[in-house]
Amino acid sequence: MEAAQYPAHWEADVVLSDGGTAHVRPIRPADADRLRSFYGRLSDESIYFRFFGPRPRLSDREITWFTNVDYVDRVALIATIGTEMVAVIRYDRIEPGEAEVAFLVEDAHQGRGVASVLLEHLAATAREHGIGRFVADVLPANQKMMGVLKQAGYTAQSRFADGVVRMTLDLTPTETAQEVTTSREHRAESRSIERLLSPGSVAVVGAGREPGGVGQTVLRNLLGADFTGPVYPVHREARAVAGVRAYPSVTAIDGEVDLAVLAVPADGVIDVVKECAEKGVRGLIVVSSGFGETGPEGRARQDELVRIARAYGLRVVGPNCLGIANTDPAVRLNATLAATVPGRGRVGFFSQSGALGTALLQRVAQRGMGISSFVSAGNRADVSGNDLLQYWEEDPNTDVILLYLESLGNPRKFARLARRISRRKPIVVVKSGGTTQGVPSGHAAPVLGLPDTALSALFEQAGVIRVDDLIQQFDVAQLLAYQPLPTGPRVGLVSNSDAMALLAADACVRMGLEPLPPVNLGARGCAAEFGEALASVLPEVDAVVAIYMPPIPGNAAQVAAELLRVSRGCGKPVLATFEGKIGMLEGLRVGAVPERGSIPSYAAPEEAVRALAHAVRHARWLEQPAGVFEEPEGVDTVAARELVHAALGEAPAEIDASELLACYGVEVWPSQTVGSPQEAVDAAERLGWPVVLKAAGPEAAKRAGTVRLGLAGPDGVRDAYADLTRQLEPESVLAVQRMAPQPAVPTVAGVMEDPAFGAVVSFGLGEVTARLLHDEAYRLAPLTREDAAALVRSPRAAPLLLGEYGYPPVAVEALEELLIRLGRLADDLPEVARLTLDPVLVGEGEVIVLGARAVLRSHRGPRPDDGPRRLG
Repeated sequence: MEAAQYPAHWEADVVLSDGGTAHVRPIRPADADRLRSFYGRLSDESIYFRFFGPRPRLSDREITWFTNVDYVDRVALIATIGTEMVAVIRYDRIEPGEAEVAFLVEDAHQGRGVASVLLEHLAATAREHGIGRFVADVLPANQKMMGVLKQAGYTAQSRFADGVVRMTLDLTPTETAQEVTTSREHRAESRSIERLLSPGSVAVVGAGREPGGVGQTVLRNLLGADFTGPVYPVHREARAVAGVRAYPSVTAIDGEVDLAVLAVPADGVIDVVKECAEKGVRGLIVVSSGFGETGPEGRARQDELVRIARAYGLRVVGPNCLGIANTDPAVRLNATLAATVPGRGRVGFFSQSGALGTALLQRVAQRGMGISSFVSAGNRADVSGNDLLQYWEEDPNTDVILLYLESLGNPRKFARLARRISRRKPIVVVKSGGTTQGVPSGHAAPVLGLPDTALSALFEQAGVIRVDDLIQQFDVAQLLAYQPLPTGPRVGLVSNSDAMALLAADACVRMGLEPLPPVNLGARGCAAEFGEALASVLPEVDAVVAIYMPPIPGNAAQVAAELLRVSRGCGKPVLATFEGKIGMLEGLRVGAVPERGSIPSYAAPEEAVRALAHAVRHARWLEQPAGVFEEPEGVDTVAARELVHAALGEAPAEIDASELLACYGVEVWPSQTVGSPQEAVDAAERLGWPVVLKAAGPEAAKRAGTVRLGLAGPDGVRDAYADLTRQLEPESVLAVQRMAPQPAVPTVAGVMEDPAFGAVVSFGLGEVTARLLHDEAYRLAPLTREDAAALVRSPRAAPLLLGEYGYPPVAVEALEELLIRLGRLADDLPEVARLTLDPVLVGEGEVIVLGARAVLRSHRGPRPDDGPRRLG
């Protein structure tokens, strides 16, 4: 049976609990010899637990039975590392909704989480075929298998009879099962990055003898940072490079190698990767260029690089990257092309751009800010920002996370991780408009389908601080890494310059902060006066900006020391514009590597205020409840899926979405298209007076003046029909609908399945001006009640819904409930490419949906962040 007979999404690269990788796929007839070899490596105990007795070998008939499955009633998945099979799990259907499950893991790979990840994938496969329960007969002594089944998070029952424990697992997805999967993913991915950033030894492949080469630059930087482990140059001919003994190949190195930096021509990288796999290297940094950024041939080379590396358990940073660094004194790793790496600090830094990385590190070093670790991912073929988020969440040396992104790989996963991590550690993101690296293998393209406001909304929803440029990113990081968060918007200003204080006050007002009248000390304000002023202002405000710009330099060190002394332990952020210098105030020094409580200094007061405004907004987000995803009543997901599948063919289909929305408890008022004045009158009689007559075409309906309201009798309908026919094209389609109660605010709601974002809910007002200005807001589905409330209030015209400007307040809570139901639909049904509810009338007591159209497209397999764990 060929591999094409099972869905492509059944194959996946996965991270194991120790940070290594494996490949999961269905078994094939061609795996017969692989299965024999695997079985031959099993211990007698493993065989006994699986077959309840000794079985030295499998017969040819058994091999054929185990490797030939129908991928419906009999499914077997295997895990491979390299070319070897290391585990197998299978189910055999024993009745319509139930299947028997069993698995085997090679003894050398037990305890690595292989069985758990295989069970996740097999359970997802079973659910696709209507199997809701697994049963397993387990010997009482087989505690490992019972542990795997019990710890999967599914509802489990067990009973003992005839010397065997029969365990039953309900495969219905539960919150506990999702939490187990998420927790395992987090630990595994965090561990895989820890292995990269804390290696015990490093090999540099391609370290040439000529100074200035890429390989030798990395080697010298490793040595210059005083890396705590052995460093092995690899050169085919040289006996030594940079005074260090060299080896002709990775396999010739006489010690273990944890990390290998590859600086060889692109066409030689694959051979070196194979050598590294043979040696047992755990991670690769590929600084070589010539991959996905160069076109189709390079992309194919990049895909092969990742395939081989993951198959043998290696994670890859790059290719076309700057490298990685870790300032932990126990590691002191500078495996980058940058000679300047900042000192020890509390900031983790991820840059997608390799070329930009050197300049970024220099700027951080100039500020004296320090970093905990740094990763330049280049083409981001494997290791991504999401992987680093998992690592930095648990890293005790990192307090703030900086991300420079050119594209979003898996935005659904990013939002899930960021929403959780942002409550513990601030995440500051610069998102550029595109990528120069090529789209990484297994990752989404740059976000182009939705406006940039949608991306900002995703970040806002997840608690991520999005800034416009790198200068702002470092400005915000200086504050967040070394000062407490503000508890409110009140800002005190202490200055020896009237003009600078006024600039700071104006900036506060523009950025939504509340400045108190500045305390002006005059041009000759001394250290004691600065200290007294700061002490007097602190109790009245939530943050202070101190401005020291003396016309004649002289006592800067004393002023810095006094500001630090008074602010230490006050629990409120203190920022400075100190002689226009960018950096940190630490003791009597400016620009030194800081400690917690040091004061960040900015070139201008506006920059300090802007950083503070970001911190205030983040503090407000933290004050909001995290929210939970509710299960709306009256939802029939099964019926909705049946409707979608019945409507779908090979090509996209556009449908009236009334029935689909009814499955989610949303009523759409009926309307009837008509082709003549008499048909319009007849429709009005059936629907009930008064009625409206309107243009039914989606484009014509957006035009002003295409609706005739309050038609109470046949003559009015006939006149309106003739009027609209003259205004529109003669063949335009018109529709009759019962008149909705007035007054009401017209709005538009919708969902879309974006190729980069996943499921997105949109909302805006339906007035012509709002449509012309694209006054819409977006949130990622599903929605919490807090998300829905924020979505309703995000459009600029939202005050019209809230009783402002003389408008009566409308049923906002009912509108939020509608959006929650739309979010649930969007999350459940990836086949819904687009769904538009237009118009949605929001009155004082109810929400009325007058029209809904949906575009359906075939969708095979889970979304990137749904289902069992997988890389990419």
